[in-house]
Amino acid sequence: MSATQPAAAPVKKASFAHRLWTGEVSYEFVGRRRVWYAVSAVLLLVSILGLLVRGLELGIEFRGGSSFQVSVTNTDSTTIESYRQSVLDSGVPDLDATSVTGIGLDRIQVQTRSLDVDDQVKLRAALAQTAGVDPEAVAYQQIGASWGQQITRQAGIALVIFMLAVSILIWAYFRDGKMAISAIVCLIHDLTVTVGVYALVGFSVTPATLTGVLTILGYSLYDTVVVFDKVRENAAVLEETRMTYSEAANLAVNQCLVRSINTTVIGVLPVAALLFAGAFVLGSGPLEDIGLALFVGMIVGAYSSIFIGTPLLAQMKEREPSIKEQTERVERRRARQTKRTESWQQIEVVQAEDEAPTDQPVVPIDQPDAAPTVPIRPPTVGPEAAERRQPKRQSRADRKRSH
Repeated sequence: MSATQPAAAPVKKASFAHRLWTGEVSYEFVGRRRVWYAVSAVLLLVSILGLLVRGLELGIEFRGGSSFQVSVTNTDSTTIESYRQSVLDSGVPDLDATSVTGIGLDRIQVQTRSLDVDDQVKLRAALAQTAGVDPEAVAYQQIGASWGQQITRQAGIALVIFMLAVSILIWAYFRDGKMAISAIVCLIHDLTVTVGVYALVGFSVTPATLTGVLTILGYSLYDTVVVFDKVRENAAVLEETRMTYSEAANLAVNQCLVRSINTTVIGVLPVAALLFAGAFVLGSGPLEDIGLALFVGMIVGAYSSIFIGTPLLAQMKEREPSIKEQTERVERRRARQTKRTESWQQIEVVQAEDEAPTDQPVVPIDQPDAAPTVPIRPPTVGPEAAERRQPKRQSRADRKRSH
């Protein structure tokens, strides 16, 4: 009785991330850069058209206006809508663009255009009547446009200083100016698309918006630097791996793809919750402004680091003489390998033709009693047979008797 053979252990299938890391599965990001450039060109064109046609809806902090605050018992959507209606029914003209938001759980803020003294009195009385308080309990503040201009100017200066500092830092870390240029291009791409979406959607640009924009700059830069670090690691062993620079860069993007997707999804989910709460629960306000900036900026930042930054870097590096020489060596080596493979294939084909079976029939081995299918040559008779007949060998005893 034979022993039972143990069952073979099942082979564990490699994960998708592992196959991307080893290059078993690879998506062409660098090689199809023209496609990604075309997609980004369309996004930039739509964003610029939105800025030129619709423009940005600046908040009261940037264009100036009047701000009112009143205490309430609850700041839900119903309360906000009732105060918005009281503003429209106050008798003050041109208040359709008024912003009514909730501050915390017990305060309503109303922001309007700049009002004269009579219009201020009318609107304060309407808000006090809705809240059931004395008009003097409604806080009032007049905001000038000069403050918003100062904030805008300071934000522009900070943005320029930030980009210069980032360029120097990336150049110092990677010792490569082309990586710094690619990173800055990605930042400009992300800023333009984010601001363009603001113009198309019609959200107000507030200090919270500036906070969100500065936040996405850091997020986009972080994702780009991680991919560039892997590109540098792969490019350092081009001779050993026998790859071109573009192939090493494409492998780096594939190796960081799962990480970029996971990081983006984990970061976007809470931001989407903020945006939903600000847009649909509270009606409007800082959560809505910062939520939209972060939501758009994080998605566009992940896109640019994969589809724009690395392909642009590879395109610029391919123009360097050393990278060109490396690419030519790889191509010559692959051409020789292709010729060698074709030669071996031709030799195998010839050997297979030589070893091919002939057309003569073969006697079946499993049928010993069957008549042979190979024709048996009949015995030769006549003079030819006599000439070929060999003499019979005699034993020693027969030779003695004959003598």
